[in-house]
Amino acid sequence: MPDVSVVISGAGPNGLMLACELALAGVRPVVLDRLPGPSDELKANGLVGQVIRQLDMRGLHQRITEAPDPPNPVPGWMFSGMPVPLAAVTANPMYATLVSQPRLVRLLHERAGELGVEIRWGHELTGFDAGADEVAATVTSPRGSYRLTAGYLVGADGGRSTVRKLAGIGFPGHTADSVSRLAHVSLPDDWRTDDGALDVPGFGRLEFGHTRLDRGGVIYGQFPPGPPLLATIEFNCGEAAFDDSEPMTLDELRASARRVLGVDMPIAAPRGDGPHALRRIAGQNTRQADRYRVGRVLLLGDSAHVHSAMGGPGLNLGLQDAMNLGWKLAATVAGTAPDGLLDTYHGERHPVGERVMMQSMAQTALFSPGPEIAQLRLLFTELLALPAVAGHVAGLLAGSDVRYDVGDDHPWSGRLVPDVTLADGRRIAELLRDARPLLVGGAVEPRGGLRAVRADVVGGPAAMLIRPDGYVAWAADEWQPERLDAALARWIGGAPRTALSA
Repeated sequence: MPDVSVVISGAGPNGLMLACELALAGVRPVVLDRLPGPSDELKANGLVGQVIRQLDMRGLHQRITEAPDPPNPVPGWMFSGMPVPLAAVTANPMYATLVSQPRLVRLLHERAGELGVEIRWGHELTGFDAGADEVAATVTSPRGSYRLTAGYLVGADGGRSTVRKLAGIGFPGHTADSVSRLAHVSLPDDWRTDDGALDVPGFGRLEFGHTRLDRGGVIYGQFPPGPPLLATIEFNCGEAAFDDSEPMTLDELRASARRVLGVDMPIAAPRGDGPHALRRIAGQNTRQADRYRVGRVLLLGDSAHVHSAMGGPGLNLGLQDAMNLGWKLAATVAGTAPDGLLDTYHGERHPVGERVMMQSMAQTALFSPGPEIAQLRLLFTELLALPAVAGHVAGLLAGSDVRYDVGDDHPWSGRLVPDVTLADGRRIAELLRDARPLLVGGAVEPRGGLRAVRADVVGGPAAMLIRPDGYVAWAADEWQPERLDAALARWIGGAPRTALSA
């Protein structure tokens, strides 16, 4: 018998989110991480896309914003630095919430502790043997090495994933001939404009966000309470793009900014206490695991896919992976999962990852130098002003444009349930806090293993079955118990409707 049901290698945001999802379903994993404590590494500055609505379903959006309000769509976003106006888009799927990655990790670490998850800091998975019935992991800790057996092993250990490599999972893709440099900095206070841009002497206005130039690009922004963030990207760098042997310095960023902008910037070290970002990405990787599961080993987040950070898709993709996998893996561990349920993790999430690879590479291409690209951006700017085009791009960026094949043809089925309200005033998101499958409708009956709510959906179907990750597995405009039985058998398991009890 394994020591634990699930071992998660990696206590970043994706690994911690998966741990919380498993714990909500009654499975308490052991999480391993080589670091001595939660990481202070500054990567993402916020969350974008429909994962914000999924965090709302767990009450985590409210923790992040420190306000009780539900999330609201944003009136605009960007694509390769070009504006995407969304005010005229019907059913706008684009959400955004500012939160630094270290703060998000701390919040998820706190939540995991509340749910009884064991996290072993300073314990690094260095090897494993995967058998038919269990995975035997080798773990290195400050007190020496030990073996830990588990029913399943999940690699949430980043783009250089040890789990992925040892499992022999391919990681095909592309490495761009570019160098990005990023740092928190201090800049002259009198350069700042009232609307968040910079007025750079000798250059002119440097907008908040992305600025593309014929010599490269600059990304600027300030995310209170932190200092300003400045980044450059240069293309066609030759072999230098892959020389990442020396640590990044502010002098290097100054020189890069000079090459891109054509003027000197008096970049100084940031004020105040850290942590502060200071890093270089030499050769941007866009890669995706060819399999998200091999037997009892699964991949999650950056272990399964890496790509450009342009537009902020990383946490949206990885955290949704976690919510998709959590309930399926928990049901498999409990022995209640229908046949093939765990295989749908790869089947559903791999195509979403492919879409992110596509759009992130397209954004990078549109940010590259050359007069042809400049003209192409003018054309794209005209197209993005059309509500239909803006809506299509918003769905792509939010991750809402991929519809899962759930075996049901209702327009809502296979999609994240809209943010609807029941006739009694309750929001659907509030009924998914416990991560249990939810049956909603005016004619529902009590059912074992389900939370059943007898209330009409305002402006929605007569009934619907919602999976723990918030996706609609079945919906009907008229009560259809036979189709419901089929959906229950496919996604929830257990006996037919007539044999279920409250």
